[in-house]
Amino acid sequence: MEQMSYRLLRPKVQSTSVIFASPHSGRAYSPAFLEQTVLDALVLRSSEDAFVDELFSTAPGIGAPFLVADVPRAYLDLNRAPDELDPALIEGIQRAPHNPRVSSGIGVIPRVVAGGRQIYRGKMPLCVAEDRLRAHWYPYHNALRDLMDHTATLFGEAILVDCHSMPHEAIESHTRPGMPRPEVVLGDRFGAASGGHVVDAIETAFRSAGLRVARNAPFAGAFIAQSYGRPSSRRHVVQVEIDRGLYMDELRVTRGRNFESFRNVITTVLAQIADVGRPGGVALAAE
Repeated sequence: MEQMSYRLLRPKVQSTSVIFASPHSGRAYSPAFLEQTVLDALVLRSSEDAFVDELFSTAPGIGAPFLVADVPRAYLDLNRAPDELDPALIEGIQRAPHNPRVSSGIGVIPRVVAGGRQIYRGKMPLCVAEDRLRAHWYPYHNALRDLMDHTATLFGEAILVDCHSMPHEAIESHTRPGMPRPEVVLGDRFGAASGGHVVDAIETAFRSAGLRVARNAPFAGAFIAQSYGRPSSRRHVVQVEIDRGLYMDELRVTRGRNFESFRNVITTVLAQIADVGRPGGVALAAE
């Protein structure tokens, strides 16, 4: 049986122009994939934004749609362009101009997981890669595009909150000595993906919950922010990265003891973010 690509969790009534999406929390590892890989399931899961879908699961209850990927990131990265194909992994691909993501093995079909560990032994045929894109990449992005279009029609704008998590060590290595470590990083591609008033409001929501927030460093946003963020057309994308150390055991890929209490914190944040896109909210008022 083919693994699912995504789930779209809709509210009974959509009451906000804010959309939430989680492209990297998928954990539907098919038996066929597990047979192909040289890694065990726990190592594969190091690439996941594990449990982010659960952290943001209350979005439909506050009137916001939530698009959740089921396909795992180690199998297919939905936050990459479909042509970011790795010639070191896929047969018949010509070397393109330098792309640091592809060169590092983290193109649309990843060659490695966290720590540079190889997923496969040898290469895969191009037709296999193309089948994977047809089965999973295009359905997810078709759903996301339709959701953005529908929301823009309803409210005159669409605000996509692209939900991710970041390894604790990734933040430590980018924090200057003596400076407090950010717990949340908001990425708007330095203003190219979202209006500043939207990012300001989202930052305020996280700060009001007592979380330390930084912008665009070390994560400014990737393919989704770049492709869907058009603030001049009132389509805003803000990538949200949350420190995994706040809610999970990264080595075991299990929920931390404080998972439920942290999810309650995020639920409060989500309600405040959803208000940004309600009639009379910050985003509409800024127009």
